Amino acid sequence: MSAVRVQARLKDRGVDFDVALDSGEVLAVLGPNGAGKSTLLMMIAGLLRPDEGRIALGDTVLTDTGTGTFVPPHARGVAMLSQRPMLFPHMSVAANVGYAPRCRGESRAAARAAARRWLEAVDAAQLADRRPGQLSGGQAQRVAVARALAAEPRLLLLDEPMSALDVTAAPALRRLLREILRGDGRTAIIVTHDLLDALAIADKLVVVEGGHVVESGPVRRILTAPRSDFAARIAGINLVLGVASEPGVLRTAWGADVSGVGELDPGTAAVALFRPSAVAVHLNPPHASPRNVIPVTIAEMDIHGSTVRIRGVEQPDGGTGLAADITAGATADLDLQPGRQVYFVVKTQEVGLHAALPTPRTAAQ
Repeated sequence: MSAVRVQARLKDRGVDFDVALDSGEVLAVLGPNGAGKSTLLMMIAGLLRPDEGRIALGDTVLTDTGTGTFVPPHARGVAMLSQRPMLFPHMSVAANVGYAPRCRGESRAAARAAARRWLEAVDAAQLADRRPGQLSGGQAQRVAVARALAAEPRLLLLDEPMSALDVTAAPALRRLLREILRGDGRTAIIVTHDLLDALAIADKLVVVEGGHVVESGPVRRILTAPRSDFAARIAGINLVLGVASEPGVLRTAWGADVSGVGELDPGTAAVALFRPSAVAVHLNPPHASPRNVIPVTIAEMDIHGSTVRIRGVEQPDGGTGLAADITAGATADLDLQPGRQVYFVVKTQEVGLHAALPTPRTAAQ
């Protein structure tokens, strides 16, 4: 079994994680820079020791501060692939991939056979005799994947594996990882900034902010109905925080009401979600309308596909500014520009009301 359970706290980095993953599943970890994503992987790999907590891989306890258990990194059955391939420059590609089998005590012939098998699996057999300095970025990362898999890890950790690749190499590596991880039923955790990585590779998704998991669940559920500001932002959905004041109405911290669809008990912490494409932009507030009318000061304007995305300044509670997608013609007709106050208008039936996730405890608690 290769199920993963992490309950670990590291005070000097302000992280406190509770993460679970079933055997054979792939977990994507998303979050802003500095949120603690790489710290999570390093604690699992044994490169960082938590102040408190327990980390288990299947029935094997890797770290337990309560009992003093700490399995060294090389004995954990965990392989980690980072942004850079980190291949041994003095070794051939085949020798790099065969290094882990040799470290396990396998014969030279067995190590060569393992290297050949994994290089074929990543479509890099033709590179076997080259040195790392002769490889492109995409080729080197493929070899790094083969080297990690040749270690026969129970758990594969991937830390932004596509971030250093160009726009042609990244999709190819993404497809490769999907085929290998899904085909072999491997347990893996991938840290990424790219929504495509989560959609293409992962079964589950956790969103990390400020050293805590603020949202977790199946990838598509989170990306279609996010409950955190960061998840909403990467999913391209507007999110407004508040409290259900009456059926079908959310009241924000600054006293504004947002009507939508969703049955919540009064007093329930809630979020209102709506897509930028559902927003109409007006220069003056429409009168006698059953729709939501939200005053917004324009912060920025960008081309977003075939439309112009109008983004407002931060919400009064610090939430990401609301966005509207309108045509270039409408943008010109309204003479929109940063600094101008407009009104975002959204029909009630376009707004979904959901219970908000509980606020995570801080590391000091």
